[in-house]
Amino acid sequence: MAIFQEFAWLIVFGGENEHREYLSDVVILDITTSTWTQPEIRGPIPRGRARHAAVIYDDKLFVLGGVTGDNKILDDLSYLDLKTWTWSRTWRFTARFDHTAWVWGGRLWTFGGLDPGMERTTDIWWLDLKDIQSLGMTTSQGTVDTPATIGRSTHSPDTMFNSPTQQLSGRSGSYAANSGSVQVRNSNRRKPIAPGAISCLQFKSGPHVPALFSGTHFQAYASGVLLDLITPSETVRIFDCNLSSLELDSLRWQRLADGQEIFKPGYRWHYCTVDTSGTKAWLLGSSSDAGATPGTADENHMSEVLCIDLERYGLLGNEMTAASPEQGRALLSERSGISPLSGLGADLSAVFDQAPETGSGADFIITANPDDQVDGDEPGEDASSQAQPAFLPPNAATSPPIHVHRIILQLRWPHFKRLYSAQMVEYHSKKMHIPEPYSVVRAFVYYLYTDSISGHPEYCSDIVDVAGMLVMANLYDMPKLRVLCVNRLSRELDVENAAIIWERAGRTNEEWLMRRAAQFCLSNWGRVVRTDGFKSLSRQSLIELCEVVDMEGRVVAGPELEMVGALSAEGFGSGRDPKRSQLALGGTLADDVDDLDGDEMEGMEMS
Repeated sequence: MAIFQEFAWLIVFGGENEHREYLSDVVILDITTSTWTQPEIRGPIPRGRARHAAVIYDDKLFVLGGVTGDNKILDDLSYLDLKTWTWSRTWRFTARFDHTAWVWGGRLWTFGGLDPGMERTTDIWWLDLKDIQSLGMTTSQGTVDTPATIGRSTHSPDTMFNSPTQQLSGRSGSYAANSGSVQVRNSNRRKPIAPGAISCLQFKSGPHVPALFSGTHFQAYASGVLLDLITPSETVRIFDCNLSSLELDSLRWQRLADGQEIFKPGYRWHYCTVDTSGTKAWLLGSSSDAGATPGTADENHMSEVLCIDLERYGLLGNEMTAASPEQGRALLSERSGISPLSGLGADLSAVFDQAPETGSGADFIITANPDDQVDGDEPGEDASSQAQPAFLPPNAATSPPIHVHRIILQLRWPHFKRLYSAQMVEYHSKKMHIPEPYSVVRAFVYYLYTDSISGHPEYCSDIVDVAGMLVMANLYDMPKLRVLCVNRLSRELDVENAAIIWERAGRTNEEWLMRRAAQFCLSNWGRVVRTDGFKSLSRQSLIELCEVVDMEGRVVAGPELEMVGALSAEGFGSGRDPKRSQLALGGTLADDVDDLDGDEMEGMEMS
């Protein structure tokens, strides 16, 4: 089933009835009126099936795979045109069931599920939908006909569920949805392969690739990434669970959260869905506590709901992702020569920081601290503590002027609008000083012009500048900029910038980003402590970062790590049980192994 947002419809295709027969009819629930409707369907009706995947894109309901009679695993792909209620022909794609499907970047993607050998799949497939004439992707025009104009039967929820033998009227011709005899198509006839470019990628191993062969996995698309959530079960502990994301533009896995950050013991989760905004994931489940309220421990009784805030983990949301230039980075090579900015943002960027004598119309100046200025023990502390105008002595060193337009700052920057309305000193002098590094301030103002923090080669190329913009977003209460910064910082976290990202995240109370950066620092400690970013931290920050290690922490030398294969895998401390993530210093690993109990030995992989 799939949601058709334009009309608030829940469209259901296929499934099984009470006689365990596979269906191929289409019914629609109008969510606003709680009314069931059945349209009159045209075209070659696909085989009845269950446990398939469905997704709506460009007014078409795509159906992929599933299980049909005699436990046959289907490899077909077809779509229902929601404007004409006509089925397309059927093509071959990939055989699987219990999988998920979505559309992103003009491509139809599918992942997860089981293959014909009943093995969990570890590959992702996608079909390029752009300019495929046989799919009608370039000629889709017109309006959607509502089911009422074609053939309609309405049922209240009570009559639907109290009359299990009731047949829905308005079927296409003499077609009987529950009959296996209507499958007149020769299943042995080889179907043509789906049109368009088909690609697939298999995930073998990696530091953040989820363990797809174990545990209960839920997969869903949101904000330009594929989410993979491992939930607790009888054989999978909370410490072995996690939330991961696959960035679809780079096809790179990232670990977003560990199980102990999300789950509490005593629950089992059976269904997962993501809201239409892509900012919340919802789990439905039951209590596994035998002493719980009577009936709530029954797995068939969905008594528990768990909401996961995806924005907390750096996801932008579907709307912001679609509007962000970063969303198309995977396709930039296909559009070489085209700026990542378009529309109004591209026009405004052309007059950004251009002197008035060039005809730019700039009427205001912003200055900042020089990039080479040496700060005190706590750099930026005064600037980040309050959003007040900075009064400079006449001989103070400042950056080169940034030429801007007052009207843009007033429209895009609430702090500047308040300051200007109060006719503060900046109103009269037409100048403003921001006590932050010049490169950070310039990138911040560039964001005000373009609504983007994508990697511009001049204004926002350094991830350290993005970390500084996170501080400014917190200082001036700009939630959209904060989410954009957290998203990019989490994606581009590496050895060189990890310490700085950790410090800036702590300064702005971004707990999730701070934990992630701290874990990265501990997992790559030997390299991080040799970076300029680590050495630039204040004395207090250095002490606090060192104290992230637990009381029993030790440092393990490189050769000893190789003995347990840690360098070729995740290293110690990447989403593991804290008992297993301790750093070691001194002695030999063989001596330490003798002291470990059985639970700690489970996490070690000897090579």
